[in-house]
Amino acid sequence: MKVGFIGAGRVTGTFGRHLINAGHTIVVSNSRGPETLADFVADLGPGAIAGTKQQAAECDVVILATHWIRVADALKGIDWRGRILIDATNAHLDPPDISLAGVTRSRAALKGRTSSEIVVEMAVGARLVKSISNIPMIWIQDFSPNKPRTVIFTSGDDAEAKQLVIELVNSTGLAAIDLGSLATGGAMHEVGAPLSGLDLHFVRRLR
Repeated sequence: MKVGFIGAGRVTGTFGRHLINAGHTIVVSNSRGPETLADFVADLGPGAIAGTKQQAAECDVVILATHWIRVADALKGIDWRGRILIDATNAHLDPPDISLAGVTRSRAALKGRTSSEIVVEMAVGARLVKSISNIPMIWIQDFSPNKPRTVIFTSGDDAEAKQLVIELVNSTGLAAIDLGSLATGGAMHEVGAPLSGLDLHFVRRLR
């Protein structure tokens, strides 16, 4: 699968490497242009390509991996209708403050909505799925075949898009867990929520 990233930070550098190791190709974009990404994609390896935001948006799946304050600008200029967009952002005010007081302020700014509900209003027509944001990327720096199946929570209103994202996450050796809709699931695993910041590993499931 070809996966586009809007943003070239820790999420792209970490989850992007997991995708490449699983045989996927990634297109990395930022706000400054592909010519500024040569070292970044070289470090990721031959499965990574530097591109424009438009080229990233043309991929099978697009991952929004910017700081919260840059989300609106990152989404501008793209016709999102019908595109599968993964919201991997966390709604931190600027500068990010992960203390209890800081997280409380950030959540208050959402005014009772989940951050992904706000993102989907900006990316009109996108098939939005919230995922890859419930844990710090430093927790999934093991890229070996024997890495733990770290849990990546996933939520969305489009069942088909969500299933594709679940399969994409699972293909990397991590474990996607479906938490339902954007409103219900997002409220459980966005920043400051009960299931955010928990290092959980999938072992087995009874069916």
